Amino acid sequence: MACVLSGPALAEKSDRTKPVNVEADKLTMDDNKKESVFEGNVTLTQGTLMLKADRIVVKQDAQGFNYGFAYGKPAYFRQKREGFDEYIEGFSERLEYDGRKDKMQMFTNAEIRKGIDEVKGDYISYDAVTEFYQVIGGPSVTTVGNPKGRVRATIQPPPQAADKLHVGPAKPSVPLQPSTNLREPKEQ
Repeated sequence: MACVLSGPALAEKSDRTKPVNVEADKLTMDDNKKESVFEGNVTLTQGTLMLKADRIVVKQDAQGFNYGFAYGKPAYFRQKREGFDEYIEGFSERLEYDGRKDKMQMFTNAEIRKGIDEVKGDYISYDAVTEFYQVIGGPSVTTVGNPKGRVRATIQPPPQAADKLHVGPAKPSVPLQPSTNLREPKEQ
């Protein structure tokens, strides 16, 4: 599964240099703790990254690394892939981002989509440095037809694979010629 999903989350690198914009119904800041809490219809954008949640907590450590915690029913993110005209998006009840490790964790009813490919689980972790995914099933993914809460993945073949499949009559390697030695059937 890690190999299948390793490419999708290569986020737009230029996003890191863009300003962060946040809109919310309420903001509480504690400069001593280096913590900001945004509540109510929160929308955070940075370049192509968009994050929507009911509540987002942003903390900064002494070295200036940011840590984000988003909560919602569901919390949602969307970001453009580096070098592609394509977006990756994800949903879960809780998203956690570790800026020092460049790692995203998604908890409870977690789902990631890239185009028409999707992966669902109770927990999804993505390490942007190593490009490694981990998806774990559990109680939140128990649905009709999936009573044991197993990981679900739908991965479509790449378009070039479908183009290589030949549909229609087979093309002969030698041109067909009419037979000269067939006889007419006798009437009985």
